[in-house]
Amino acid sequence: MSSDPNPNQLGPTPQDDADRIRLKRLAKLQGATSTNSPGSSKPATPPPQTPPPKPKSFRAPTPKITQSPPQPTQSSIVKKRAPTILAHIDLPTWEHETIGQVFNITLDKEVAEGSGWEVVWLKGLALELESEDPAIQKPLRLTADLSDKLLIARLEIDSQAMSDDLEYLSVLASLPAEQTTFEYLVGCWKRGNKARSELLKKGFPPAEVQQAVNILDRLRELVISYTGLTLQEPEMFPQPLKREVGPVELLGPLLSLSSLSTPLLSAPALSPNQISPTEVEPFLQDIVRRFEPDNELDGVLGPVVRALLFHESLFRREGLTGTDSGWRRVIAGLEALVSIKPIAVMITRLDDWNPENATAANIERISLMGPLCRLNVFGHEWPTVSEAYFGDLDRRSRADVESATASLRGTLKSLQGSLFQIFNALVRAGPESREAVLQYFARVINLNVKRAGLQVGEETIATDSFMVNLQSVLHRLAEPFMDANYTKIDRVDPLYFAHSTRLDIKDETRIKATSEDVTTWQAANAKDAVPPNFISDVFYLSLAMFHFGYQRTIKELDDFEKHADELQRHIDRLENDINWQGTPYQQRTEVVVNQAKSELAKIKSTSYSFTVQLLDPEHVFRSMAFITFVSTWVVRFVDARKKHPNPLVDLPLPQDVPIHFRVLPEFVLEDVIDYLLFIVRHSPNTLELSGKNELVIFALTFLTSTWYIKNPFLKTKLIEVLFFGILGYGNERTGVLGHTLNGHPLALQHLMSSLMSFYVEVEQTGASSQFYDKFNARRNIAYIFKVIWNNPAHRQALDNEAKRVDNFVRFVNLMINDVTYLMDESLNELTQIHNIETEMENAQEWGAKSPQYRREREGTLRSLERHASGYITLGRSTVDLLKVFTAETKTPFMMPEIVGKLAAMLDYNLEALAGPKCRDLKVKNPEKYKFDPKALLSDIVQVFLNLSDREEFVRGVAEDGRSYKKELFEGTVEILRRKTLKSEDEVEKLLAFVQKVETLKTTLEEEEDLGEVPEEFLDPLLYTVMRDPVTLPSSRTIVDRATIKSHLLSDPKDPFNRFPLKIEDVIPNEELKARIDEFLAVRRAERLARKMNTD
Repeated sequence: MSSDPNPNQLGPTPQDDADRIRLKRLAKLQGATSTNSPGSSKPATPPPQTPPPKPKSFRAPTPKITQSPPQPTQSSIVKKRAPTILAHIDLPTWEHETIGQVFNITLDKEVAEGSGWEVVWLKGLALELESEDPAIQKPLRLTADLSDKLLIARLEIDSQAMSDDLEYLSVLASLPAEQTTFEYLVGCWKRGNKARSELLKKGFPPAEVQQAVNILDRLRELVISYTGLTLQEPEMFPQPLKREVGPVELLGPLLSLSSLSTPLLSAPALSPNQISPTEVEPFLQDIVRRFEPDNELDGVLGPVVRALLFHESLFRREGLTGTDSGWRRVIAGLEALVSIKPIAVMITRLDDWNPENATAANIERISLMGPLCRLNVFGHEWPTVSEAYFGDLDRRSRADVESATASLRGTLKSLQGSLFQIFNALVRAGPESREAVLQYFARVINLNVKRAGLQVGEETIATDSFMVNLQSVLHRLAEPFMDANYTKIDRVDPLYFAHSTRLDIKDETRIKATSEDVTTWQAANAKDAVPPNFISDVFYLSLAMFHFGYQRTIKELDDFEKHADELQRHIDRLENDINWQGTPYQQRTEVVVNQAKSELAKIKSTSYSFTVQLLDPEHVFRSMAFITFVSTWVVRFVDARKKHPNPLVDLPLPQDVPIHFRVLPEFVLEDVIDYLLFIVRHSPNTLELSGKNELVIFALTFLTSTWYIKNPFLKTKLIEVLFFGILGYGNERTGVLGHTLNGHPLALQHLMSSLMSFYVEVEQTGASSQFYDKFNARRNIAYIFKVIWNNPAHRQALDNEAKRVDNFVRFVNLMINDVTYLMDESLNELTQIHNIETEMENAQEWGAKSPQYRREREGTLRSLERHASGYITLGRSTVDLLKVFTAETKTPFMMPEIVGKLAAMLDYNLEALAGPKCRDLKVKNPEKYKFDPKALLSDIVQVFLNLSDREEFVRGVAEDGRSYKKELFEGTVEILRRKTLKSEDEVEKLLAFVQKVETLKTTLEEEEDLGEVPEEFLDPLLYTVMRDPVTLPSSRTIVDRATIKSHLLSDPKDPFNRFPLKIEDVIPNEELKARIDEFLAVRRAERLARKMNTD
């Protein structure tokens, strides 16, 4: 190349700088253009034998054809297709014209001038070629060998540069205004494709076509090479000053792929230098073919991917509901990118795919997929969405709200479906990208373990939107192995947490293992471990994402609903309290009420936005499918035969709990139970499609074998799931689970016994809240009993359970204890409510009290009202349970340690409901507390009637010296007749029972006149004469066997020192028993002698 200054150089840069830049580019591109281009090892065209005719224009170049007969028209060729007449390509001429057309350039001034300067004259290059070879043939020919120089010369022209060369001003003036290098190269690429298409339509000999195609391939590769270079270093060639250049230029075509980005009829026409939506994929394919073999794809398309996935439309406040649907355009562009496997793999190689500096809170903003995955409709994160769609809910029609809900759910379906398609394409692109996807999910989970905590700052963790969207993707990835017949269930690695460290769960509570147990187990099973398969990875990642992501979102919905209830009560209390009206506090109170109403409206709209996602039928169906699969997998895990569900698991489970199960994270069970509870409360109809049987089997498995679970709250929640599952909804009187509990074979066999066993077990949970927990659980159990009671199979199961006397007696004892406590508390609180209401009725005296006194009494009343309602409900359900059980099986209630307590409890409550103080239970709104004294009295009387034919019960009532009075029963009979609570036959039966009690009471009083009794003969707890004295092994205290046996039914500890105690451990005191028997015999003989003397 000549070192003299080029007189035609138009740019402001000296020639030596231009040479230096050109050499730099050539060095970078030479390898690809020389080794990867077909036909590049030899001249593309042979030297012509005769000077070719001088071409005139490149506006419509056509291949020069030589043939004997006249050239037929295209139509005649199609119709005749004469095989004996072949057209041939004048390759040198075709090459010259095609290169001119593709690059839109010429080395001949006349050609440019003849085109009206639309074809760019490369004057500088022409002079350079002529100076290098003065004998070069003219006019200068365009050849593939010159293509690199031709393209560089064209790219170096700066349309904004000044020039003293008047001849060249026309070239500069005719250049497209504000055209970027990328746009020019796109035009070259499109013209090259057009030339190829036209070439292949002709009937040329295959060998000649292949030669021409090789030239086009070389041109295309050169264009793509410089396109990639321009995307990486857009300033290497002159660019318009007011245009964004570089990666952003490929962003536009990618964003244009969304069919919803602009209305079809209003889409602007594309220029010849823009990539149309249909051309995006082949353009990307060409980039991949050029740069992927040299590992340069990251540098070329990486910036484009970043520009796309961090597009400003993803960070707008309106999120999914933006008017231009910017996120849809991003999705469309990304789908086009990941559809090409090398690009998909490249995306997961980028540093921004899983940034090293990511935290729980910012990973959704700085990772490539984060901005897309954080889009959702949760109102606390996207307030603009909830305000726009669910603002002022109380004033909107149901149809309006349903329409808004359907619209948002459709948008979510589109988003989450697209996210799955993208991640699925990444997973299927190859092992490298699949591993990167799994690492990304695991990273998100490990960073967000705090989401499972109780008190966590929202600013320190990922959003619910982000986590729920990722959960949706994982659920879809899991679908292929969750078939209805569970054919792939055994491909889930049961030793995953020993074989893989992908998930960091070292701080997680285990089902029933200590940290030492876990360490030992991991060491024993980690040796020679095979890396888990993809199914196992997705399964356990889904489990963990469910725990750290989805479950917290559900909890937040519950919190919002509770807050709304509290605010509503607060508003009602203020509005119902008339004391502030007409006082100086009125204005301030009205402000407080209005503020509370405004806050309540916001909370309601936010809560409703949660239900759009969490209760979306399709989303719920997928979540239930996963939870059902997990529950079946867990049951199979503990099944001794490892065959469940074909055949069903044998219950109860073996006593020895497998170590593989014990070391599992507790959240495996917790999440299944919590989500089932959420579904039966909020969307029970979902279970009508599938999942009912699996739910019941899962619950029964661990209720019949409660020793498999250490956490008592999980077992209590299982009962709660069954309870909510039998609450009526729609036309289902017994809820979604009623028919299953009354028909499934395992339920008919095990439900009754498991409920009774847990009724006893829940007495001691070890938690600080165990006192209230046990009553809630027992209320639920009582309601379940009520639903299944009319089933003969369940009643037969009760009879069978009653034959296990010790267990059943403990159950009965606790039931009596509950009735005693609950009825005492509820009736006592009703009495206090009655007293406060009576005090407030006297307006004059009440008004004379101080404001502080009135506020305190009103606060006490509200507290009593809340407690009374709960106690009355629990007490009534337990009495109802006692009523049906005593009607079905009586013998266990007649045990010595039971019958006395039962009789005393019934007498005490009968006195409260029908005795002299029953008027103290009269309150203003009894239905407010669910208090129905007539129904309660009828139930207690029914228990008396159920047991009236048993002599043990008659004796128990007769021995009750505290509450039994003949007058009490006579008053009760009067109420029963007056209120028509019982039939006359039932009333007569009750009177006959009282007569038997009176007769026996007279006899007992005579028998028990023992006079002064030695202290050592008296039971230290009841101060009655011991009949069977025993010594407690640890405290060495002597008590009556019946007394300690009754105590142990409620509390398995020595009452004198709180040491553990079993009835089998007590030591009979035969010597003391003999002395007591002798004492009793002597006193009876003395009493008999006195009676004979009197007679």
